[in-house]
Amino acid sequence: MSKRTVALVGAVLLASFPACVDLNEHLVSGLANQPYNSAEVFDALVSATYEPLRSFWAQERGFTVTEFGTDIFTKGADGSHKFINDYTTQLNADESFFRDTWDDFYRANAVIGRAPIVDMDSSRKAQRVAEARFLRALYYFVLVQMYGPVTLTLQETQGVTTEATRAPVDSVYDAIIDDLHYAEATLDYVSPDYGRVTKGAAQDLLAKVYLTRLRSDDSAADEALKQQAGDFANAADYAQRVINSGRYQLLPRFADVFDFNNERNAEVIWSVQFTTDPLTTGPGNSGHLYFLMEYDVMPGMKRDIANGRPFKRFRPTPFLLGLYDRTKDSRYAAQFRRVWYANNTSTIPKDASGVPKFQLGDTAIYVSATDSDSVLVQLKPYRVYTPRTYADNIFPSLNKFHDPFRLSINETRGSRDYLLLRLAETYLIAAEALLRDGRAAEALPYINAVRRRAAIPGHETEMELTAAQLTLDEILNERAREFAGETMRWFDLVRTHTLVSRVRAHNPDGAPNVQPYHALRPIPATQLQRTTCCYNQNPGY
Repeated sequence: MSKRTVALVGAVLLASFPACVDLNEHLVSGLANQPYNSAEVFDALVSATYEPLRSFWAQERGFTVTEFGTDIFTKGADGSHKFINDYTTQLNADESFFRDTWDDFYRANAVIGRAPIVDMDSSRKAQRVAEARFLRALYYFVLVQMYGPVTLTLQETQGVTTEATRAPVDSVYDAIIDDLHYAEATLDYVSPDYGRVTKGAAQDLLAKVYLTRLRSDDSAADEALKQQAGDFANAADYAQRVINSGRYQLLPRFADVFDFNNERNAEVIWSVQFTTDPLTTGPGNSGHLYFLMEYDVMPGMKRDIANGRPFKRFRPTPFLLGLYDRTKDSRYAAQFRRVWYANNTSTIPKDASGVPKFQLGDTAIYVSATDSDSVLVQLKPYRVYTPRTYADNIFPSLNKFHDPFRLSINETRGSRDYLLLRLAETYLIAAEALLRDGRAAEALPYINAVRRRAAIPGHETEMELTAAQLTLDEILNERAREFAGETMRWFDLVRTHTLVSRVRAHNPDGAPNVQPYHALRPIPATQLQRTTCCYNQNPGY
């Protein structure tokens, strides 16, 4: 697909556009002073509404606020923001990651509100409005999960105001669902511009929203729960609509989903677009940086493009690594890199007679999954690490975001798409929704479909769960195995009211400090400071 750019002054930046969306090659300048009845300006505004996707997902901020401080990832060696994992008092209203997410996700109202005056084909206009309403719903969905009651603005703000209120959570969810219903009714399953929102994406997000909305287990909220009766049934229904649409399918092998050369595959419902073009890719997909151990200082190794640039931010917990039965589950081997091959002659160690202990291309580092391999430390000429010798800079490296096609050794911008909605999650949403709706027998085939796909060939039947094994805890374990690192985990634990119990059980760095109030993030200090009246902070901050 050709990548065309639209240059705008003010609200729309060149790097903001989704890289795989075709835009008319037309220079539009002075957007802030333009009438909004131009089809070109309107298309550009809709395209710009996609920009926050690439500021949060596939970036350090998104990974940090969703993977840190959970049961499956803890802090590695480098980087700041470690207090988000540790739940110390530095996790407060001044934290930039919470402020920037708050600021970025208030978008789309101008596009939606000004659509009636735009002179363009009515069908195309309706599609663009539906895209904008989907994106508004997605952004509010992140905001309401992170902050609880938030400012709900569905109309374009005209002029400067210092007055704001926090809308009840129920009202925010009602607005989200209304927007998604509009998108579902308006969009088709296929867009001519890959990367734009589709009907399948709207249905999939509706399933997740309904699954999440019924989230309070506080007895004082019984009446609210009654008012939202049927959410689990709705979640199951929308997940099944996606699964039964015939538009998507689970790939035969888990490893195929993250094949760099197979980004547009049948399992992808919707993805955030990136390219190799530095002019249009914006910040790039930087996920390749953060889950990578410090291989480049080891004997026989040096940093190169093929192996990656190790920022070593996020270290998998022993709990996560122990969830995989490696005798029958392919996902441990498929998504954790454990072997590094020598690429640096000058640092290969030599024996007493001066002979290199190994050669270029031989194993230089082996990160074992079991302490029973401790004997290899003495027997092998290369470095061997076992679980008891893992450290904050040495650990099995998640390779889902590996990018060997960056432009230089130290380039942080990756070009692979970020898979935001994929069918394996839809299956697990259906399983969780049906289980929590009291229909465990109907739930079982959905989780087993994901587990059978994950099986080492010949072990499919062994991977299936029985009805007695199907619990909410086991669904959470399955989501950890399948979606490690995919910016879901903190939301999963909050949705299931297991954040505190699982962090205390499985994240030693966060365990001493995590409290129930950490199920919400602090309202940014900037929001409180610029509001003249009555904008209260979340409890505990």
